[in-house]
Amino acid sequence: MSESTESTQPLKIKKPARWPRILLSVLGVLVLLGVSVFGGYQIAKEDRISAAKEVVNKQLTDQFQYALVDIQFGRYEAAKQRLEYIVANDPSYPGAAQKLTEILVLMTVPTATVTPLPTPTANPTGAEGIFTQAQALVNARDWANALVALDEVRKADPSYKAGQVDGMYYFVLRNYGFDQIVAGNLEGGIYELTLAERFAPLDRTANALRDNARVYLIGASFWDVDWKQAAEYLSQVNGTGLWDGTMNANQRYNYAAMRYGDDLFKSNDMCAAVTQYQNVTNNGGSLDDEASKHYNQAYQICFPPTAVPTEVIPTDTPPTEVPTTGP
Repeated sequence: MSESTESTQPLKIKKPARWPRILLSVLGVLVLLGVSVFGGYQIAKEDRISAAKEVVNKQLTDQFQYALVDIQFGRYEAAKQRLEYIVANDPSYPGAAQKLTEILVLMTVPTATVTPLPTPTANPTGAEGIFTQAQALVNARDWANALVALDEVRKADPSYKAGQVDGMYYFVLRNYGFDQIVAGNLEGGIYELTLAERFAPLDRTANALRDNARVYLIGASFWDVDWKQAAEYLSQVNGTGLWDGTMNANQRYNYAAMRYGDDLFKSNDMCAAVTQYQNVTNNGGSLDDEASKHYNQAYQICFPPTAVPTEVIPTDTPPTEVPTTGP
C-alpha cells in the first residue's frame, strides 16, 4: 500500500533562476548605451575638428591673399611672416612654400618701383554711366583706367551687373598683367595675373608666362651673388624672350653661364668650365677677354692634344742584290 502511494506523488521540478538572464539584459543595455554615447562623442568630436579646420583654412586663405598684397607693395618682411605662418600650419598649402622661397630671395635684392594706377576723376552719372565708360576703356585696351572705372562701378553700386563686372575684372586684370610682363614689368604683371585668378582660373598661356616671369626673377636675384644658381634658373627661361627693361633672358643666361664658367675655372674644374663656356657660344653669345682666355687654357687641360705617331724608316736594310749575267 505504501509503495503505491509513493509512486503516485507528483515530482517537484526545480525552476532555473531568472537573475542571470536579467543581469545579461541589463549588461546588454548598458553596452548599447555606451556604444551610442561613444559614437555620439566621436561624431561631435569630428564635427568640432572639421569646423576648426574650416576656420584655419579661411585664416590661411586670407593670410595668403594679404601676403600677395604685401609683396606687391614691397612689404617683404610682412609677407614673409604671413607665409611662414601658413607653411607652419599647412606645409602643403598651394603656392605658399614657393612664394616664401621667392620672398627670401627678393629680400636680398632691390625691388622694382610699383607704378600707381591713375587717380579716378569724379563721375556723377552713377553705376550705369561708369559701367559704359568702363566698357569703352576695355575696348580701347586701356587696362589701367578700365580697372579704375570698374572700381568706381563697385563703389557706386556693388550689386550692379555683378557677374558681368566680375568677368570684366578678370579680362582686364589678365590682359593688363600679360602686357606688363611682356613690357618688362615682371613683378607688376605677376601681381595683376594673381589678382585675375581670384575671379577665374588663368588660361594656359597666361599661367605659363607668369611661371616663367617668376623663374626669371629668381634667377636675376642671384645676379653677382651666386652665378651657378643664376645660370641654372635663367637656363629654364632662356629663349622665352622675357626681359626686365635692361636685359633679356638670353643675355642674362649667357652672362651668368660665362661667369659661372670663370668660377669653375678658378676652382680647377676645367672640364665643367669648358661646358659652361660652350653653352654660351652655342646659345649665340660671345666670351669676353677673361672668359676667352680661361676657355683656351681649360680646353687644353681638359682635352690635351694627342701625340701623332711618326713613321720610322729602318736603317739596317739589306743591300739590294744585283743580278749577274752569265758568260
